[in-house]
Amino acid sequence: MDKIIKKINKLKKEKNAIILGHFYENHEIQDISDFIGDSLALSQKAEKTEADIIVFAGVLFMAETAKILCPDKKILIPDLNAGCSLSDSCEEKKFKDFLDKHPDRYVVSYVNTSAKIKALSDYMCTSSNAVQIVESLPKDKKIIFGPDKNLGAYVKKQTNRDILLWDGACHVHKNFSAKKIKALKIKYPNAKVLSHPECEYSVLEISDYIGSTSGLLKYTKQVADNEFIIATEPGIIYQMQKANPKKLFLPAPSFDNDINICEYMKLTNLEKIYDSLNEEKYEIILEENLMNKARGSIIKMLEISDKLKL
Repeated sequence: MDKIIKKINKLKKEKNAIILGHFYENHEIQDISDFIGDSLALSQKAEKTEADIIVFAGVLFMAETAKILCPDKKILIPDLNAGCSLSDSCEEKKFKDFLDKHPDRYVVSYVNTSAKIKALSDYMCTSSNAVQIVESLPKDKKIIFGPDKNLGAYVKKQTNRDILLWDGACHVHKNFSAKKIKALKIKYPNAKVLSHPECEYSVLEISDYIGSTSGLLKYTKQVADNEFIIATEPGIIYQMQKANPKKLFLPAPSFDNDINICEYMKLTNLEKIYDSLNEEKYEIILEENLMNKARGSIIKMLEISDKLKL
């Protein structure tokens, strides 16, 4: 492993490249990344980097977002099959038909969407800033929120706004079992349940803290509690353990498996990163007109986030 890491680092220097890695990636990918974070932080980093090449260790919609923000940079994704079930749940034509039926509403879309959905949206959001994005809109304005109905329902409850939800969900987060989490709590009565707002309401209502991936990580650093049940993709537990080596982190159980992983996030490995960077293959190519249409909704999100210091 050390040999391929050295080869990757050598290529990065030669090509003025950086690797952006998501918290849900395998730990060796997180370790080699120049920057790791959630969707909001990765978008912010992509927008500001001076690198010529960005290798995106994440999933396709994240790499597309980086290309939209950095059209003059070469954006590479190590595996073209690294998709997203949530993004796939929102097909362009069906979403446009849905929007056409409700022309009086602002369209706020989760960043976990294709470039085509971003182009149809007024504002983007992530789980880190969804509540604040919605709260920034005029109070009398009705809203469509897509594609994640669970995050949308959470935002609706937090803001008390008139929000119409698209019927989409993340295959990982919707699969956590509240019943099994309660059973795990019996074994670990002192454990705090930390959940991502993409989870079903049955999980959120038994949670001690609800937040984005980065929010969950921050919470574990700030509180004195020593045991946690984590209801999000368990890749984040690697960073939690690094930051809190004496604390216990338990992945929340799913309906059908003890460990509930995103197989798309786990497709990336060191060999694929090396091949992608060495051959500069699997470059993200988007039409200029599409990027221009999609960029506005992302920029609005970033401007609000910067203003609120999110």
